[in-house]
Amino acid sequence: MLGILLYCRPGFENDCANEIQAKASELEVFGYIKTLKNSGFVLYHCYDPSQVESLAEQINFAQLIFARQMIVAVAMLEDLPAEDRISPILEITRNLPMAGDVYVECPEGDETKPLLTFCRKFTVPFRQALKKHNNLTNKENPKRRRTHVCFMDYETAYVGYSLPNNRSELHMGITRLRFPNEAPSRSTLKLDEAFQTFLSKEEQEARAHSGLKAVDLGACPGGWTYQLVRRGMFVSCVDNGAMADSLMETGQVTHYMEDGFKFEPERKNIHWLVCDMIEKPKRVAKLMAKWLIEGWCKETIFNLKLPMKQRYQEATEDLKILTDMIEEAGFNYELQAKHLYHDREEITVHVRLTDKIYGPI
Repeated sequence: MLGILLYCRPGFENDCANEIQAKASELEVFGYIKTLKNSGFVLYHCYDPSQVESLAEQINFAQLIFARQMIVAVAMLEDLPAEDRISPILEITRNLPMAGDVYVECPEGDETKPLLTFCRKFTVPFRQALKKHNNLTNKENPKRRRTHVCFMDYETAYVGYSLPNNRSELHMGITRLRFPNEAPSRSTLKLDEAFQTFLSKEEQEARAHSGLKAVDLGACPGGWTYQLVRRGMFVSCVDNGAMADSLMETGQVTHYMEDGFKFEPERKNIHWLVCDMIEKPKRVAKLMAKWLIEGWCKETIFNLKLPMKQRYQEATEDLKILTDMIEEAGFNYELQAKHLYHDREEITVHVRLTDKIYGPI
């Protein structure tokens, strides 16, 4: 086995590499990084190949910020013959346990779009070959490992597998969303993706349903508010700028022309706080912690705008400020942070208080 293969957004390879290096070091699994600038992937080579699968089992994929997918890389194949790429790959997969599914992928990027088309065409005959050789179940089985073939180009591919319950279920780890024409800005896709990433369908039905109260700080023109309104929530929008008329006409929106850092709700009946303000991330982290600690909201989804360099370091510092404040106030919590597909120079964070360490909330 080679190591851990991670997909990420092109341009964020260093951040993804710093994160996996830190996680592996904490677990005392040592190795080195292989990646290329703007390649959209990172490979963590383990010095001891026998530790690769154990490392993948111990790292909680859901807690990785910059990785879109986590794969145990078994081999890298080079000089694949154009007339028969399947046979060399089968030689690798035949030594692996039977998989419940297979993804043929490539790193994200404009220059890899033709390669992605090839991957889609390659999937059907490869799937058939795996079944013929008893390396793939007849029906998709999410409880089994998934075989991954990641083409770097038409002649080079990594072959490996992902572990059930510790991976992205999405092809290439990417959430594909269609922009709703009636939304006032493309930022709406960030919150839509966040709900789908951080909450299961059952959790969305239970905790992001019609009738709930929500607050959107820095709401103008209403991209994030749109996602709350379409789910039937009643939203207090806080921004000195104007909101889209289409949202105001729904009757579900109240607009407060105030500073998002000074606004305080009149009642503690708000379930969701969302925030996409362009502000220093540490300031936003402190504000989100305050809302949770004061009981002004039950859950929050917000963005932290990151600098061009040392983004992983900045993200960990910001999240530590947030969690230190919550813990000092005596609360337990659930937290996830992800660099979503529709994010740019920011990460999206979801925090929910679960109970108070000493006494009820």
